[in-house]
Formats: sequence, structure tokens, C-alpha cells
Amino acid sequence: MSAFLDLSAALAACTRDGLETPPAAQIDSDVGRALAEDIGSGDLSAALLPQRPGEARIIAREDAVVCGLPWALRCFAALDPSARFHIGVRDGERIGVDGELLRIQADNRSLVSAERCALNFIQTLSGTASATAVYADAVAGSGLQVLDTRKTLPGLRLAQKYAVRAGGGGNHRTGLYDAVLIKENHITAAGSIAAAIARARELGAGRFVEVEVESLDELEQALAAGAERIMLDEFGWDDLQRAVAMTAGRAQLEVSGSMDLERVRKVAGLGVDFVSVGALTKHVRAVDLSMRMV
Repeated sequence: MSAFLDLSAALAACTRDGLETPPAAQIDSDVGRALAEDIGSGDLSAALLPQRPGEARIIAREDAVVCGLPWALRCFAALDPSARFHIGVRDGERIGVDGELLRIQADNRSLVSAERCALNFIQTLSGTASATAVYADAVAGSGLQVLDTRKTLPGLRLAQKYAVRAGGGGNHRTGLYDAVLIKENHITAAGSIAAAIARARELGAGRFVEVEVESLDELEQALAAGAERIMLDEFGWDDLQRAVAMTAGRAQLEVSGSMDLERVRKVAGLGVDFVSVGALTKHVRAVDLSMRMV
């Protein structure tokens, strides 16, 4: 086994090439909230243990795409700044049953106190990454990109959007502040699709603008107004085909609404650019992991 790394070196080594993590301050905030929630005024069970150096390993109980190590490492280091780590599998890489993700050397009490929070982060984010990988694998080679939505766990949006990238998907807008998505209520309030798009361009100061349409008539209005990306929401199969023909490359097309795996596979051959899948982040099933003292 290679040498154990301190926190700084482990953080630099724990993600696959090209996978950008959220800002360190955001991860530290996530970890701080989680530890405070769990430990509170002190870990009564950990106090039973002798305070001496220990070692633990985290292993997978099922196949998965690993994600969440930057959070887990910080959980252990927050309780024992001298903690050292051996990275078995990096974020964004796949692991099989009984594969070792991580080894940690730290004070015995710190290991057991940080265990649950560290596992919660890896289990949840690996669940999102693994679900995303299923969809990304299903459309590989088609030119269709699988995107997430804003349907994320409160307080963990940047973490889950990172997990989507780790699984091979892409990110839609992060929040209400970094892009404009014109939906039904915006159109009604503005008076028309054209008026909403014009106002968005006026106020958006160069920010990305997308319009959601619910019919072929609305699609034609969006195209006439020069929309650059159009979201086809809950379109039936025949109307999806007509929409692609009508658009004829004049705008990027995104399909959304009830996008299960079977429908995503079908859409992959249609010629649209994006599909947004809320299930990646809202229907989270945690990956089964285990930590054992060595």
C-alpha cells in the first residue's frame, strides 16, 4: 500500500482528472453543519474508547460510482487535524463489491465520531453519481447530454451537482441567480413568450436564457423570438418528433418531464441536445458502504 497522505495532499488526490469540486468554503460549511448536528455537546459513546492512534477502512457493499471524498476527508480532519489518508478509489471512478475506498489513520475517538457524517456524505453523493452514470451510459455516443435540475436536497445543491458531474452528467443552472428559465407563469405575467424573452435579454446582462414550452404553437413562438435554447416539457412522442423537425437546428432543444430511463433511451435517438432528469438528485438511494476499524 502506498504511503498515507495528509489532508492537503489527500484532497488533491481524491478526484479523477478534470472533475472540479465545489469551493472549499462550501464543503467546509457542509461538514461543519453535519458534525454539529451529529455530535452536539459531545460524543458520549466515543468517550468510552481509549484515546490512542487507530486505523479504519471504508469499503463498498455494492457496485457504485464513488463520490463525496472531499467531504469525508474533512469530517475526519475536523476532529483530528493530524489524520492521514490512503485513497483507494477517486471521486468519479467506479468501485465493485468489497472494494476499498479509503483508509484513515486518526485518533480512535475521532474515527468513530466522524464515521457517520463521513459515510452519509459518501453514500448520498455516490448514490447521485451512480444514478447519473446509469443515464449517461444509456445515451453514450448519441450526442445527448443528461442534465440535472434544481430538485436537490436542501443545503446540498453544490454537492449533488458535483456528484452529477462525477457520474458523467452535466449541470443545468445552479439556482435562480445564474441563468433565466422562462416558464408558464413568467410568460403569463409578461404577456407573451416574445415579451418575456425580450425582457430577459434586457435585464439578464448576458446571462443564459432558456424558455420552456408546452405545445408546438409555443415552440413556434419561441423560435420566432430567437430563443437559443428551448425546453420541451411533457411533450408526447409524436409532438417531440414534430418539434425536432420544426426547429431544424435553429435552437438547442432540451426535453424534460417524466424522464425515466426508458424514455431517455428513446429520446437519445431523436436528435435533441439535452435531457433534464430530476430523479438524479431527488430520488436518492444511498450506496451501501461500511467503515471498519483495522
